[in-house]
Amino acid sequence: MIDQTQFKRISDALPFLQRADAQFVHDFQQVAFFAKIPTGHDVFLEGDRVDAIALLLSGVVRVYKIGETGREITLYRFGNGQSCILTANAILSQKTFPAVATVEQDAEAVMIPAADFRGWVARYDVWREFVFELLSQRLATVMAIVDEIAFRRMDARVASLLLTRSRVQNPMRITHQEIAAELGSSREVISRLLEDFSERGFVRVGRGEVEVVDPDGLQSRSNV
Repeated sequence: MIDQTQFKRISDALPFLQRADAQFVHDFQQVAFFAKIPTGHDVFLEGDRVDAIALLLSGVVRVYKIGETGREITLYRFGNGQSCILTANAILSQKTFPAVATVEQDAEAVMIPAADFRGWVARYDVWREFVFELLSQRLATVMAIVDEIAFRRMDARVASLLLTRSRVQNPMRITHQEIAAELGSSREVISRLLEDFSERGFVRVGRGEVEVVDPDGLQSRSNV
């Protein structure tokens, strides 16, 4: 159960609640509950039954697939004020979770039980709009990943990833295996590409880190 003070904090993170009517707010406060999930914890594994959905108030969750060979590929991440479309889809279709969801940064979430999630979609416009907007945004993200995998060369994808990460941290703390897992490749392929980038003077590669030293050169490679 959520009290009024807690609800104020939640509605700041989830603005759609500020438009909700009194009945929905009452129902939300009655059934929602808090959860703290530490870094490294698997929220769901592939094949798990989904009994609740997490609406994140802080932290980051990575959702990814693992292939038969053990390779990983990141589908998307979600953070503050966001949730997981695969969880929503599993609840609506009453099927098991089709991927893996792992906490990357300590997370705090408000949890909504699956039965209430489904019931609110039918009963409340504000909740239905939130769910459909969530599905729309994440579908666009996943479609962009499909487009990259199908039509874009791996060297260009690695270059784009390094450029994006370097804007936040440079040198960046990232391993060859982490890049491979992010992009659905193998560590060997990533190592060869990083060696090539290093020889061209685009990056400097150290143990567990990569530094972008020629962003313009790397940008030209990302445009291939």
